[in-house]
Amino acid sequence: MEGVYYAGRRVLARSRLLIAGMEPLPLQGRMVSAWRARFVSTARTTPADGPDPAIMVERLRSADGTEQITLRNAGGVSARVPLELRLGTDLAEIAQVAVGCAGQELPGTVHGAGLSWTSRDFRARVAADPQPESCWAQLGVLRWDWELPPGESRTVTLSADLTRTASSNSRARKNVRPPNVISRAARPPRLWHGARARGDDPRVGALFRVCLDDANALLMADPAASSDLHLVAGVPWRGAFAPVESLQAARMLLPLGTRLAAGTLRTLARGQITGSGRESGRLPGSMRLAGPYAPPSCTGIEATLLFPALLAEACRWGLPASDAEELLPAAQRALQWMLRAVDQRPYLPDPVPDGPYRCEVQAGAHRAALLGAELLDAHGCDGGGELKEWASALRGRFLKDFWSDDDSGGRPVALRTRKGGPVAYLGCAAVELLDTGLPRVGEPAESLLTAEQTEQLARLLAGPSLNSGWGLRSLDCRDARYNPFGHRSGAVRLQESVTAVTGLARSGHAREAGALLRGIVDAAGRFGLRLPEMYAAEQRSRGGLPVPHPAACRPAAVAAAGGIQLLLALAGLHPNVPEGTLTLRPLATAPLGAVEFGGLRVAGEPLSVRVSDAGQGEVSEMPGSLRLAD
Repeated sequence: MEGVYYAGRRVLARSRLLIAGMEPLPLQGRMVSAWRARFVSTARTTPADGPDPAIMVERLRSADGTEQITLRNAGGVSARVPLELRLGTDLAEIAQVAVGCAGQELPGTVHGAGLSWTSRDFRARVAADPQPESCWAQLGVLRWDWELPPGESRTVTLSADLTRTASSNSRARKNVRPPNVISRAARPPRLWHGARARGDDPRVGALFRVCLDDANALLMADPAASSDLHLVAGVPWRGAFAPVESLQAARMLLPLGTRLAAGTLRTLARGQITGSGRESGRLPGSMRLAGPYAPPSCTGIEATLLFPALLAEACRWGLPASDAEELLPAAQRALQWMLRAVDQRPYLPDPVPDGPYRCEVQAGAHRAALLGAELLDAHGCDGGGELKEWASALRGRFLKDFWSDDDSGGRPVALRTRKGGPVAYLGCAAVELLDTGLPRVGEPAESLLTAEQTEQLARLLAGPSLNSGWGLRSLDCRDARYNPFGHRSGAVRLQESVTAVTGLARSGHAREAGALLRGIVDAAGRFGLRLPEMYAAEQRSRGGLPVPHPAACRPAAVAAAGGIQLLLALAGLHPNVPEGTLTLRPLATAPLGAVEFGGLRVAGEPLSVRVSDAGQGEVSEMPGSLRLAD
């Protein structure tokens, strides 16, 4: 994993610092922000110097490929400091590094005030300021020999970049041109200025700030339209646009404004499959592993179902009418694709057309149908009635085919094969059954489960088989194929855990939601409040702790947005701007004590709320166009 990466290549794989031929003694390393890390060490002392360190070393690394190395003499006498940097790289692709198949280090050459390494198509360069006093290219060594008076400091600044070689350009074009530096996209503006949180528990404000910092660090602009922003999936392995994760994150961040949702939807709409074929309206997506009991699923199907749901919910949060009208045709195409995909079938297969039928996919289709119908009706479009009828018929079938009764109260069926056979195992994907979209004022949320089944699902999610005390495992820990590090077979995945908290809260299970919320916040504290997308978790009740996953992204879009949604679940905000209402349903158990949120946005205007330590909510600022609903 180590290295500096750019454009999917490892620009720097090794950066070893030596003082007088020895590595400094590391004392501390921490993230300063989502894009910067700070490391502190000291030069090793000799017996004659005594135990107190004299030379302090600070390394400040930034995600833009720069690093500042500062040496300070904290002792009482001048010190001669021979400083060496030993650098190297393999210019490996990030996918090779991820699976441990990186190549050998390349031979270096002197290049200006630094070193460079060249592969068949790329050249990496590291420049140093001030210029090194000596350089050994084959060993990748830069050297300075400083005299540091007491209290003085010296700094070396390294900057790395990546260029395409002339040979790679010639293969792409008939006319060879000089090597070009791979362009760095302009940094998108920071969003969510003024959004803040505080509470009796000091972690509330700190976690809120860190999550906003992570989300801003992952913002990218669509090259086709620089004003359209979206979140990339995560760093280091998934620093690119990922439709499902980008949609999920934008949905979770709706309380901070609708700009991110609109930009994400427009970016996806530009890549939507069009034409007259059966695939028209679907969003492209790759296949991904779905755990030990299920074949790979299609991310394109999940994204297609999320598209109209996010648009409908963004309208409830006050998405401008012009944005909604622009995106409505793409949402209609997605809904029409869904209805074609289930034509003559009882359920939506994933992948189409051979299945299987997955529990969570039916939940996503049901949500898309209901919210899609609301969207079409609100804009005077045909098709809403057909979607409602299909959703009602789906619910009738689902209650019979996707629930397994037993002496303990039953459980959801995870998936059914095309031939009708159920595959039963307990996993946290079932939390999607609680995610029905925002309920309308005065109406219960429409669910695929009965009230009794929802109650049983809440018990299963709260039990030790799934709830580690630090979040929900993705597979029952009693299962023979349980793996605490399996990203679909046992690891705690933050997106499902946060969905469970919000779903339990909306369905009236405040106690279970509050206990799960506290566990996730406690886990965040174990990661410096910068939540990874997944982690392993030993059972808390037996003294276990959360354990980092070696392949998890941190920062990650769903983790950053999920942390925000997790905290806002304490307030239970449910706006419906078209109907002019705002509903406040805070968690009555107040699991983190009193909380206050400010700088939220609804209908483009500020929204501030408070929840007391008794679970009573109060709106202190909201648009005049809205009224509080019971």
